[in-house]
Amino acid sequence: MNERLVLSDEVAQALRRRKPVVALETTLVTHGLPHPQGLEAALELEAVVRAAGATPATVGILDGAVRVGIARAELERLAGERDVAKVNLGNLAAVVASNTPGSTTVAATMFVAAEAGIRVFATGGIGGVHRDAAQSGDVSADLTALGRFPVAVVCAGAKAILDLPRTVEMLETLGVPVLGLGTEEFPSFYRRSSGQRVDRRCESADELARVVRAHWELGSRTGVLVANPIPEADELPLAAYERALEGALAEAAERGLRGREVTPFLLDRLRELTGGATVKANLALLRNNAGVAAELARALAREA
Repeated sequence: MNERLVLSDEVAQALRRRKPVVALETTLVTHGLPHPQGLEAALELEAVVRAAGATPATVGILDGAVRVGIARAELERLAGERDVAKVNLGNLAAVVASNTPGSTTVAATMFVAAEAGIRVFATGGIGGVHRDAAQSGDVSADLTALGRFPVAVVCAGAKAILDLPRTVEMLETLGVPVLGLGTEEFPSFYRRSSGQRVDRRCESADELARVVRAHWELGSRTGVLVANPIPEADELPLAAYERALEGALAEAAERGLRGREVTPFLLDRLRELTGGATVKANLALLRNNAGVAAELARALAREA
């Protein structure tokens, strides 16, 4: 497309032929999971997408370019780099221009996917409105990206460390449809429910595709959020999770953490307080989302 946005031959060919393609982020490689679990997870997600009949397009930044369909050697290089920038919409251009490595967040990956012509993106969970947003003003760029870029994002909802009622309300304000796959409730990442309602329950990838396509055919240019609950067998027990979350939130408050410091700290403490159970749950929902995203991409491709 241009020297700043480089598609792999495999991804470019799939898009030209209107074959199903699924975008994947790289933040989980460098920031979301401990090394080398992040790299292993990224490679596994690509395998899940391929097994489900779609082409994976993992997005990362190397050598002054955004790479869509990053090669395994490049992914290993990104995972092995020190001080990899966590790239969002605000610092994307600066990271590319500085020729430094970067891993893409949900917001940045959505932007790149839209620019490349990729309609489906699989991630773990979106960012949202933080619990102290009334004081800090901290609202994830993931929400504004969903309001700007026409990409269907398959996720396990948003993490319960966020203010979920306000997150769902913000999605409505932005005009982003929230479709629940087999559920009427917005999932909360490690848990299948949150008490918040989705806009529409769908029972299959084909039904999701019909709603997604209708949304764009009506002229809307926003994204669509597909809320896909963590598999029941991998859901964290409620009491143990709430106990760990309460402890992590209290520690963050004691330390006076704000802004971008909060989420990484809370996720790391949840991992420690649950004896690694959150990491296992995270991997399970990532695999589940990648498979659903591939099915959705195939259904959209069939209707093209």
